[in-house]
Amino acid sequence: MSDSRARAKDVSRGAKSSRSPLAEQATSYFGHHRKVAADSARRLWQSPVASIMTWTVMGVALALPVALMLLLTSLQGVSAGWESSARVTAYLEQDVSLGQAEALKQKVSEDSRVAEVELIDRDAALADFRASSGLEDALDYLNDNPLPHTLLVTPGDGSRTADGIQTLLAVVEGLDGVEQVQVDLGWLQRLNAMTELLERAVWALAILLSAAVVLVIGNTVRLSIENRRDEILVAKLVGGTDGFVRRPFLYTGAFFGLGGGVVAWILLQMSLWWLSGPVERLAGLYRSDFSLSGLTFDGVLALIIVAMLLGWLGAWVAVKRHLDDIEPGEIAGG
Repeated sequence: MSDSRARAKDVSRGAKSSRSPLAEQATSYFGHHRKVAADSARRLWQSPVASIMTWTVMGVALALPVALMLLLTSLQGVSAGWESSARVTAYLEQDVSLGQAEALKQKVSEDSRVAEVELIDRDAALADFRASSGLEDALDYLNDNPLPHTLLVTPGDGSRTADGIQTLLAVVEGLDGVEQVQVDLGWLQRLNAMTELLERAVWALAILLSAAVVLVIGNTVRLSIENRRDEILVAKLVGGTDGFVRRPFLYTGAFFGLGGGVVAWILLQMSLWWLSGPVERLAGLYRSDFSLSGLTFDGVLALIIVAMLLGWLGAWVAVKRHLDDIEPGEIAGG
């Protein structure tokens, strides 16, 4: 019985010893990453002026395209609301009676592209105009009511686009008894075209500024590589791999990106706070519900992740370009 227990203990020890190298390698790997990340952060805090300047440059470069994208999103939301609320106004012929107008209203409302049809009686329209215009005395001289019956056609959800409204416009215009159909979408189409042009310009600007961020981080990391040349030579001399030597600089680039993303978010919040009051007052004068929209939590998270990726990319480019030029043979040559 004692022999079997001893064998069982030996087997368990063998299993533990066979698993321990992998566990130790994983522990050592993640421990080294943790130490390198802490050391990279410490080096940034040891040179606060240079770090803050780099973070500020990155923050401005990142905040500008994001701010323009938020502005475009707000404009697109407002234009979509105007487009969805556009209605087709159909003026009926003068000799169309109220009963015929009711029949036309029923016919138009049966169309699947129509959400709602409102009939404005010519007598009610004249009474409203008399009350609001202040021309009661002049209107008393009219022998007949010059206003026609009017249909206000609200498009359905599937037709609340420029093309859908144009199609509905042609259908209503072809009905018997309809003299004129009016809907003013030209200005909205021009606004949409300008918005699309600005959207492409913003994306082009975002790409250019992202490239600038990569170059700024690459240049900063290149200077760090030059300052730590002797340390890199010693690490390579004792057998350090390129991945081992590259790791601290990649963390440095990621931390630069993290700080730049936070600065960009702070700048966006300050700009939103500074501009929201005047924008709301201006929109109120035009009776518009336009307002500037800020970043959501997901947007802030995406901004910081993109900034860190750009910082990591800039550091990787710099390390890839300059690390191969540093070889242990320089010590012997020196």
